[in-house]
Amino acid sequence: MINWDPAALTALSDEEVIHKEVQSKLYHLRYQIEETDEWVTIATTRPETILGDSAICVHPDDDRYKHLHGKKAIVPIVNRAIPIIPDEYVEMEFGTGCLKVTPAHDVNDYELGQKHDLEVFNILNANGTISEEGQFYVGQDRFDVRKMIVKDLNAAGHLVEIEDYETKIGYSERTDAVIEPRLSLQWFVDMKELSEPALEHVMNDDIQFYPAKFKNSYRNWMENIKDWCISRQLWWGHRIPAYYYGEAESEQFVVAKTIEQAVEKARVKFNNENITVADLRQDEDVMDTWFSSWLWPISVFDGFYSKEEIDYYYPTNDLVTAPEIMFFWVARMIVAGYEYKGELPFKNVYYTGIVRDQQGRKMSKSLGNSPDPIVLMDQYGADGVRVGMLLTSPAGNDLPFDEKLCEQGRNFSNKIWNAFRLVHAWEVKDMAQRPQAKIAHEWFEAKKTRAISEINESFDKFKISEALMSTYKLVWDDFCSWYLEMIKPPYGEPIDALTLKEVTGHFEDLLKLLHPFTPFISEELWHHLAKRSGKEDALIVAPWPKRQSKNEQVLGDFDACAAVVGGVRVIRKENNIPNKIALQVSVLLHGEVDKSFDSVMMHLCNVDQIEYITEKPENCFTFLANGHEYFVPFGETIDTEAEKDKITKELEYTKGFLTGVMKKLGNERFISGAPAAVVEAETKKKNDAEAKIKVLEEKLSSLN
Repeated sequence: MINWDPAALTALSDEEVIHKEVQSKLYHLRYQIEETDEWVTIATTRPETILGDSAICVHPDDDRYKHLHGKKAIVPIVNRAIPIIPDEYVEMEFGTGCLKVTPAHDVNDYELGQKHDLEVFNILNANGTISEEGQFYVGQDRFDVRKMIVKDLNAAGHLVEIEDYETKIGYSERTDAVIEPRLSLQWFVDMKELSEPALEHVMNDDIQFYPAKFKNSYRNWMENIKDWCISRQLWWGHRIPAYYYGEAESEQFVVAKTIEQAVEKARVKFNNENITVADLRQDEDVMDTWFSSWLWPISVFDGFYSKEEIDYYYPTNDLVTAPEIMFFWVARMIVAGYEYKGELPFKNVYYTGIVRDQQGRKMSKSLGNSPDPIVLMDQYGADGVRVGMLLTSPAGNDLPFDEKLCEQGRNFSNKIWNAFRLVHAWEVKDMAQRPQAKIAHEWFEAKKTRAISEINESFDKFKISEALMSTYKLVWDDFCSWYLEMIKPPYGEPIDALTLKEVTGHFEDLLKLLHPFTPFISEELWHHLAKRSGKEDALIVAPWPKRQSKNEQVLGDFDACAAVVGGVRVIRKENNIPNKIALQVSVLLHGEVDKSFDSVMMHLCNVDQIEYITEKPENCFTFLANGHEYFVPFGETIDTEAEKDKITKELEYTKGFLTGVMKKLGNERFISGAPAAVVEAETKKKNDAEAKIKVLEEKLSSLN
């Protein structure tokens, strides 16, 4: 009993059958007990199959039907007398407790038929039409017959009722035709023992799945694996290597690699030295596509005939595929690897997600919700589309596609290109390195080292989108927004040779990190940054950048510097102070401070002097950063009254905020019931608000 596709006219394995929930009908039909006025009622979703009924089955302990054991019922339409048999397979509580048995058209019915030696009536042709054995409706489609037979049953008084019924129906993965269980002579592979190593070596992580959640699905399938129907009634593929001898319907056969070997085997098996090639005929069936595909890790290296390549390349490291073919392909390749090579075919399996639209639907041609990738690439560039897809592609999870992500990817490509244009446009001069460039180099080397470590770890764990995001931030935020600004010479002035060499080295490392995600623009810029020729100079074969810096302290120092730069920029923005106007900054320290980034702050904020003071100056803007107070003189363009009004409003807001926090901290139920971390956070809010109020009051006092 196999799954039969009436559209493709071929057998299918269980994995090629897609079960869908559908709204169906449940037909209650009554059968008359032979030579009595008594009737029994059965329920079926496939009334056309009553043409092939061989028995009615009831539970042996069902008191309703004990008196019918051994009697016969009359099948409607065909008027065939069939036995009533007892079997514990029937559930007394389900439906009417009576089950019609059609051995040729249901897997469970087939087993009952075998058990009770029932007659078999094969009422369906290969194309899903009624066969001669069905006697009625011959040559008509099964679904058309379903409508006709219901009318005829009703007219004959056999239809009791019809009710709506939700059930699962098997559909062909290839043609979407409704599958028919069918009796057919097919070739199978016994998978039980064959699959044991493949289960063991995934469960013990010799072969690792990413994400690991798919191990559960794999284990469930492998522990319940069934024999694999490998023969297909198609006109392409590897033919079954079986050769028949004798009559056309004969089951006498030999299995051999070639027709010549088959002849030798047949002569021995059938004790006939006169058998020739002309006496044998090869099975016309071909093997399941996946039966060929499960050999891929071996056959791609000609592994059955040549040792040189297979010994060098096998096993491979990584397989990237979709989870929906885990059983079709992945599991079977692992089975074949241990069966034919005695070891795993690959070490890691990375499962990608399904691309879905913004409504969560799988993208498909039939829905028309799939964008044309060529159009996307024309609009956003190939690299832009790649980045857009990878930004939402965590391993094993579906990808919610949004075209705006491709736009983000394009903008990223533009950012990389513009960074190159900036560096390439600088005039170089043999001169001393500016102090801000020296510290900027140390900082970015440390930042790059940390990012490479994060990226390597993400790649090791197959977290591709996280590796991209770390690369994205390193390029956009750290390199473009900070590092290039720190080393950029004043307008119209040249850059020193050492700094240009350093920035070029950093840029080359970034291109290496970018290459897996943006291969086109990175390869292009790689050849613009320096004169390179030949395949050996291509970026794709360049070594991956290594971690260089061990200076973690410089990262913390930079964060402190960034906080100060942010404070000065806020003052400029809120008070409309142009960037071309140089500022003076005074610092009132409350503890130790690192001054190594002072040159960077002066360069980024256009500050011509940083003064460390012991008393608070008057008529200054002020802000807190890193526990210290920073002051910027008002200058001549500041509206004092407007500034006082702004500070007063901010002071009132902060006092109100502090009042709310104090109420929480004064509530004994909150203090005793809240987690320690929450109480600690509220206490920090209180301390920060009190410090800010103090600064604002002093600033307001200074203005007054």
